[in-house]
Amino acid sequence: MIEETDSYEQDEQDLYEHFRIIVDKGQSLLRVDKFLMSRVENATRNRIQNAIEQGNVLVNQKEIKSSYRVKPNDIISVVLPHPPRDTEVYPENIQLDIVYEDDDVLVINKPAGMVVHPGYNNYTGTLVNGLVYHFQQLPQLPGNDGRPGLVHRIDKDTSGLLLISKNERSMTYLARQFFDHSITRKYLALVWGDLETDGTVTGYIGRSVNDRRVMSIYDDPEKGKWSVTHYKVLERFSYVTLIECQLETGRTHQIRAHMKHIGHSLFSDAMYGGDKILKGTMFGKYKQFVENCFEMMPRQALHAQTLGFKHPSKKEYVHFESALPQDFESVLNKWRKYIGAPADQNA
Repeated sequence: MIEETDSYEQDEQDLYEHFRIIVDKGQSLLRVDKFLMSRVENATRNRIQNAIEQGNVLVNQKEIKSSYRVKPNDIISVVLPHPPRDTEVYPENIQLDIVYEDDDVLVINKPAGMVVHPGYNNYTGTLVNGLVYHFQQLPQLPGNDGRPGLVHRIDKDTSGLLLISKNERSMTYLARQFFDHSITRKYLALVWGDLETDGTVTGYIGRSVNDRRVMSIYDDPEKGKWSVTHYKVLERFSYVTLIECQLETGRTHQIRAHMKHIGHSLFSDAMYGGDKILKGTMFGKYKQFVENCFEMMPRQALHAQTLGFKHPSKKEYVHFESALPQDFESVLNKWRKYIGAPADQNA
């Protein structure tokens, strides 16, 4: 079971992407092919134009040409085949940081920068390529083609613990725990701003209407899937705060989108606006200090520190912890030193 889905099954409709877009009231006249390129993920102009020629793009329930100019309040319906994906996984001799291994499971400490499974533009060099090289006959679930052994995943630039199944029985057993939200997953995150208290973020999480690469939080269940993140303040640095996040659900970009939603984007998270100075002055020594931190850790400050689950064979709870990687620890120490400096040095 992959984290962003609640089903083990895949039907024929999953071979296609379905979009329904209501054009904003303030939208200026713009060719429909150009308009859809900015709204549909992985959509080239040629791909959009082919869909229009095949009658797969309707505006107000009517077929149109590529030259049609969208108007405010137009309702656009799009049906596109998913981009072709090579589901064969090629084994590669990639070094793996194995925290624990037995006949049923692997717990791996994934470094930041490593893609978990093959996908669009990432068919080699992934964790799964390494798993297939080192371990034979890893199991798959229906609808999980090309992702052997994976019962969940973490983002490319997130570091930390990942759970892998080594046989069908444990795959099913662990997938059920993820489905029931009974697996413990705690992350360390450095976020912008001074969080005053512990809290919980909830909402329906779905693709942003403005940028399909990022996730947004909605009040409408029709626009996304229910998501829950609990967070606890660990350490404050005036301008940023170190928190522990515990996932109750596991949606795509959940922590990153949730913290952005409450105005506390993850430090150095370019996709969600955290790679800019969001608290403090834009000038002087402070500005240089923050830019140095970005350079030390040019990725979101998020680490999957804790993983706990009921073992498939032992039927007892097992628990694992991962130390912060060097880039994250170095940035924290840099903030500790900076905040400890005299007030006139804090810009």
